[in-house]
Amino acid sequence: MKTDDLISMLANGPDVAAAPPPGTHWRAASTLGAGLLASVTLMVMLLGVRPNLEQLALLPDFWIKVGFVICLSLAAWHVSRRLCVPGAATRALPLLLAMPLLLMWALGAIILQAALPEQRAELFWGATWRSCPLLIALLSLPILAAVLRLMRQLAPTRLRLAGAAAGFAAGAMAALVYCLHCPELAASFVGFWYVLGMLVPTAIGAAIGPKVLAW
Repeated sequence: MKTDDLISMLANGPDVAAAPPPGTHWRAASTLGAGLLASVTLMVMLLGVRPNLEQLALLPDFWIKVGFVICLSLAAWHVSRRLCVPGAATRALPLLLAMPLLLMWALGAIILQAALPEQRAELFWGATWRSCPLLIALLSLPILAAVLRLMRQLAPTRLRLAGAAAGFAAGAMAALVYCLHCPELAASFVGFWYVLGMLVPTAIGAAIGPKVLAW
């Protein structure tokens, strides 16, 4: 961001600053779209789309999983953008991220409690717990690059926190891409192993944020 743009942003206040200049929406959409497309391409090349995806899409648990990662993606994207506006209110941002997490964890706990004791391990561990977090982290890398590029055009001040938010947003979007391949549907599995995968790019973003987002 140019110094003149920052001065204008601070003079107008955070609410005005939160509205991007005309013509920037399509550039942001194209940059983020390119990152998502690269992630989808990587998923198709390395993993492939689940052969029985149409059957899975008929199950309520599939849409609970998809809805969960969509909510996290939207919340994390909003948090990332808000952290790029100097002076913007950020007190409610942790709650925005916590709400879908708490709901999914509560659902997972209820399902585990209702399940037979011999079924609980399978509901939590699934069949892919070893690979799931690593694959989500891998698929998040092109999205993380796109989100960081967009944030560099704004004015983040808390660079490590902004980098962590970018990483979490990228991880959540990558989890959405991974849904096209993943066979797991249990809320307890998704609420733990998916989130663990999102935390890997979160840590990467926090580590490189001060250097990459400096302006």
